[in-house]
Amino acid sequence: MRKNKDGGIRTAVPRLSEYLHGDIGVVILALVLAALSAVMTIIGPNKIGDMATIMSDGLLGGIDLGKIAKIGIFLAAIYLLSALFGFVQHYIMAVVTLKMSYRMRGELSEKINRVPQKYFNTHTQGDILSRMTNDVSTLQQGLTNSLPTIISAATQFVGCLIMMFATQWRLALISLAVTFVGMGLVVLIMSRSQRFFAARQKSLGELNGFVEEMYSGHEVVRISRAERKVLSHFDSLNAAVYDANWRSQFLSGVMQPLMNIIGNIAYVAVCVVGSILAMNGTIEFGVIVSFILYVRLFTTPLTQIAQGMTNMQTASASAHRIFDFLESEEMADESEKTAELPEIRGKVSFEHVRFSYPDTPDKVIINDFSAEVCPGQKVAIVGPTGAGKTTMVNLLMRFYEIGSGKIKIDGVPITELTREKVHELFSMVLQDTWLFEGTVRENLVYNMQGITDEQLEQVCRACGLDKFVHSLPNGFDTVLSESASISAGQKQLLTIARAMLQNAPMLILDEATSSVDTRTELIIQRAMDELTKGRTSFVIAHRLSTIKNSDLILVMKDGDVIESGTHNELMERGGFYAELYNSQFEQAS
Repeated sequence: MRKNKDGGIRTAVPRLSEYLHGDIGVVILALVLAALSAVMTIIGPNKIGDMATIMSDGLLGGIDLGKIAKIGIFLAAIYLLSALFGFVQHYIMAVVTLKMSYRMRGELSEKINRVPQKYFNTHTQGDILSRMTNDVSTLQQGLTNSLPTIISAATQFVGCLIMMFATQWRLALISLAVTFVGMGLVVLIMSRSQRFFAARQKSLGELNGFVEEMYSGHEVVRISRAERKVLSHFDSLNAAVYDANWRSQFLSGVMQPLMNIIGNIAYVAVCVVGSILAMNGTIEFGVIVSFILYVRLFTTPLTQIAQGMTNMQTASASAHRIFDFLESEEMADESEKTAELPEIRGKVSFEHVRFSYPDTPDKVIINDFSAEVCPGQKVAIVGPTGAGKTTMVNLLMRFYEIGSGKIKIDGVPITELTREKVHELFSMVLQDTWLFEGTVRENLVYNMQGITDEQLEQVCRACGLDKFVHSLPNGFDTVLSESASISAGQKQLLTIARAMLQNAPMLILDEATSSVDTRTELIIQRAMDELTKGRTSFVIAHRLSTIKNSDLILVMKDGDVIESGTHNELMERGGFYAELYNSQFEQAS
């Protein structure tokens, strides 16, 4: 994938041009209309000068009102055309950039499903969300408002320059000399300010990430009495955002008053020198009037260009953050994989599996894992924290790719199956529950079709959820939201019911009963016993009492299986498993 760390406008524009390839013709039309609108504006001062000359010449002999009326009608027509062209180009740019942001958000959403898991380990959720929302909006607004403004202002600047030299070259040179001083200062300021705009977007993403994490864990923060620590960290991140904003806004804010000063100096110079030339009879009075207007029109676009370039700097910083994500490494394409499992039996083999996380290749998590799981067996994976239990499940689901060795399902290596086909084989209940804002029904039948109310009732009875659901105001149609009072155990039960409805050939339970009380645990245990009948199932549990009836228990320590067997067999050996099991009862007593 192409990576480009340069956050400047020069690298952002070509990439955006590629991205807007389908609408480039319409964008060019909008920019041409912006230029034509500026041209119409440039014609005005020359005609106003002619009107001033007619009036000054007619002070003694009579003013030709007919000529003035014709000029007035002509000016009204060109100013109306200028306004019309401006409106049309703004409309076109708004439509194009809104379509672009719509498409871009869609591609960002799709990209999330294609990036490997390691990306989410190195970027906060808030930073990724900031790219999808804040950065896309900033880019869209920058293109809508700033790009046409820059084109229009540049056209106006060049047109004014030509008209000024055509009208009076001496006054044009004076105006140009004063203005170029200001342009040099603007270029110098812009060259220094780009890094602050990039820093502003980056620091804003970090702040969003921290706020999202602290909000989702607000209860833990309060219980831990960590408010001061959190506020202190927030203040440091907020200060970084403030500092980057202040520096970027200060430098961009300097440009407009600077150009106003330059414009006023040019205005004074034209008035003084023009008066001298008029007194000498070198130029007419109308030329001074035209030039005063041209000087205003000449310096105004410089201010607009400076402001537009400031906004484009912010937009380019956002564009680079967006493209950095869109061009990040993706999971390998698997369209060529055609392996199938026509009849799923559920035999799983781990053959000398070795794994270390991509960001820490020297730290081996799984050393040499081997195990054979027969079809329909209930396999419990136990061991101390950090032994590699959840990692093994992640490898089985292909959330990560193994470093060496093989994992086979019914004799077929999972690397020969697409990830989607592997995921279809499993229902999964994680330790961290996930519910979204929607009805109970929508949460239970998530991404499933043809689920009847009878099936919902049956599953809820099996999980002990039926009383809870019927106690809700609208039953299965009750909306679950942040304000709804649902306990952690009830959330866990809902995710277990969802897994039961999926009815996949194999099952993974990662601490599925960690958030429920003992009585509810017994209910779930009976439901799980029923659910796991005829299915190969993997159960990760710290409460060893919940896996006593497992067909096979794999005891992991430091990335290896050190013991395996049934509960009774392992207890008779008096090894590591027996120590773990007995220690839990000692702690309980």
